[in-house]
Amino acid sequence: MRRALRRAADGKAVDLDEAAVLLQAQGETFDELLAVAAALRDAGLREAGRPGVVTYSRKVFIPLTRLCRDRCHYCTFATVPHRLPAAFLERDEVLAIAREGARQGCKEALFTLGDRPEDRWPAARRWLDERGYDSTLDYVRACAIAVLEETGLLPHLNPGVLTWADLQRLKPVAPSMGMMLETTATRLWSEPGGPHFGSPDKEPAVRLRVLDDAGRVGVPFTTGVLIGIGETPAERADALFAIRRSARTYGHVQEVIVQNFCAKPDTAMRGMPDAELRELAAAVAVARIILGPRARLQAPPNLIDAEYDLLLRAGIDDWGGVSPVTPDHVNPERPWPQIDLLRRMSERSGFRLRERLTIYPEYVRRGEGWLDPRLAAHVAALAGSDGLADESAAPVGRPWQEPDDAYGGGRTDLFATIDTRGRTGDRRGDFDSVYGDWDEVAAQVGQAPDSSPSDVLAGLRLAAENPAALLEPRHEDKALALFHADGSALDELARLADDVRRDVNGDDITYVVNRNINFSNVCYVGCRFCAFAQRERDADAYRLSVEQVADRAQEAWRDGASEVCMQGGIDPKMPVTAYADLVRAVKSRVPGMHVHAFSPMEIVTGAAKAGVSIGDWLAELRDAGLDTIPGTAAEILDDDVRWVLTKGKLPAATWVEVVSTAHRLGIRSSSTMMYGHVDHPRQWLAHLRVLAGVQDQTGGFTEFVALPFVHTNAPIYLAGIARPGPTWRENRAVHAMARLLLHGRIDNIQCSWVKLGDDGTRAMLDGGCNDLGGTLMEETISRMAGSEHGSARTVAQLKELAATAGRPAVERTTVYARR
Repeated sequence: MRRALRRAADGKAVDLDEAAVLLQAQGETFDELLAVAAALRDAGLREAGRPGVVTYSRKVFIPLTRLCRDRCHYCTFATVPHRLPAAFLERDEVLAIAREGARQGCKEALFTLGDRPEDRWPAARRWLDERGYDSTLDYVRACAIAVLEETGLLPHLNPGVLTWADLQRLKPVAPSMGMMLETTATRLWSEPGGPHFGSPDKEPAVRLRVLDDAGRVGVPFTTGVLIGIGETPAERADALFAIRRSARTYGHVQEVIVQNFCAKPDTAMRGMPDAELRELAAAVAVARIILGPRARLQAPPNLIDAEYDLLLRAGIDDWGGVSPVTPDHVNPERPWPQIDLLRRMSERSGFRLRERLTIYPEYVRRGEGWLDPRLAAHVAALAGSDGLADESAAPVGRPWQEPDDAYGGGRTDLFATIDTRGRTGDRRGDFDSVYGDWDEVAAQVGQAPDSSPSDVLAGLRLAAENPAALLEPRHEDKALALFHADGSALDELARLADDVRRDVNGDDITYVVNRNINFSNVCYVGCRFCAFAQRERDADAYRLSVEQVADRAQEAWRDGASEVCMQGGIDPKMPVTAYADLVRAVKSRVPGMHVHAFSPMEIVTGAAKAGVSIGDWLAELRDAGLDTIPGTAAEILDDDVRWVLTKGKLPAATWVEVVSTAHRLGIRSSSTMMYGHVDHPRQWLAHLRVLAGVQDQTGGFTEFVALPFVHTNAPIYLAGIARPGPTWRENRAVHAMARLLLHGRIDNIQCSWVKLGDDGTRAMLDGGCNDLGGTLMEETISRMAGSEHGSARTVAQLKELAATAGRPAVERTTVYARR
């Protein structure tokens, strides 16, 4: 105990065992523990520029539905349909609560509800169907928009377990969201008699995934632990360390609640003793030590039996939401303290009480990337210059809509000057914060398994007899051995791949005359491999207007192009209508131009902004004139790799959903894999299996493009985590294996001259590739990353490159018809 306390007092990190010991502090060591935690809190408040200030949020509590599919054995909030007048509050009831809150000076509308009640209760499903809502979350979104427009209150959403896509869809309507982690003790969920037994949404792994997904999407997020439900001190500490890991990785945890269990009558846990308040104080103090001085730490003031000073001594700096209008529907037997009483008690302990918004000041000030532009005016109307609430501001309803500012501007000549002037710097302005804590990121990189070189000869024999069989799980060792092939075995692998290429495609090397148009490089997703993305204020940032894009398409048509490939950053200020507007503008200016546009990430983002399904969004784009989509944003279709590499890009399953949906709608796509960073051959094999599976279902892939990682300016390389791209041997093996593994499914294997250069391209053409890609005319993504092979090729140059490989070059269309 003394050693752990001394380490904490000296500012040294404590480990799990030490934290578990500190949680049990008693007597003199208990007081010392609280003093250490309070000192940390005070240092953090000084750093934040508000020493001695504790905060609260003036709110209304909106219990949208008390039906739930879970069965938590301590909960009285969730109930059954016959005990309620209706399955959900009606929209008018929601607005009546919010309007009364606005009248009494509240600024937050806390939406609390049970998890997906329609999955368990037919009454909930009927209620939603009768009103035209597909799901509870659709209704939450609609009500949040209504509250914003009718009252000006800021929604904080607690709808339970959410997917990455759910978070994307709800982010535009709420400045913040939340979900209590509660505990990481799986046994409390999995074992009969446990508090969470029979509750699918309380599995710790599921809740940890939600916590991480909120960070990936960039949602200011509230989470916390519930103490006294049967967890051990070590399990309690483990939950706090899990929160810290996620917070450091993504930077999104705006506050952590440490809540004490209070037994309620008429529940299975009614006989369990309440968590003692000194136990709560010790948990708060240890949370402060684990999470650090910058964490915002809260204890609910209506659950502490007026022990305000004890909790302030323990290191909290926030009292949470307090309502002058509505009860705490989760703990109805525990009324909120009066705000004046909370102020007096805080002052008695030497603190000044300030009102905050539901989104914390740090995220108000950062804005971009954390706050959807459609919410910016609502937040600005209620925020003071320090990001806390302007207590004199009265909420007023205002339209929930995109800003009217003209879209465009910045370094719009980047496409032309990237090859001459280059980029302004090797990294964006928020390098030290946008990607998360690099130490936490590095800790998530998996170790590559050992190779199996002894199976190379067997693999080569199978490749000669039945190459596509290498995809089968029973031949995995042979396939992996071939990915590791070197020397004469690699030469033989390339020869076999080229034989298959000759049988399928003949000797023609195809290319398309096209123009890349990257319409914006403003992006806040925070992909750790990407050097293209810029903040709005960075010197190299730009946005093209719709007219500028149409101008470039027309120029390309005059120069003989048959395709424009349009992609851009995930720019929060890009109007939701802009995607279809870009397509229509190109088709209007150049009706014969093939529009190959929008990565799966852009499509998911557009659908989320519009509040429609992926299928509906794609159908709208198709009707506007979209012909095909690029199968980019795939990187490696393994989430363990994706979350290290991309931070916030769409999960692998969502990528598959987007391209499969597009194919079913008649919109074909390319397929890609970016390799040579934090990945290994087993993941390459799994990635190609996923692509083969999609192709078996839809037949919609036109080609496969292997994309070597360009490392020079990639943040994850500059941070010392990724390797410097694939080796020459790996490039040859990947392209050859793509030809063999995808044989009979995807006929066209493309190599990227932008990333490989002329020598690399010739080698890949000799090892299974039949396509050179496009003339491009402009290319900024690879060039910003540090590629040194230019950004455009003329038709003559592509023909010359093909001739050096001893084969003719033939122009094609996007879908591989000869021109």
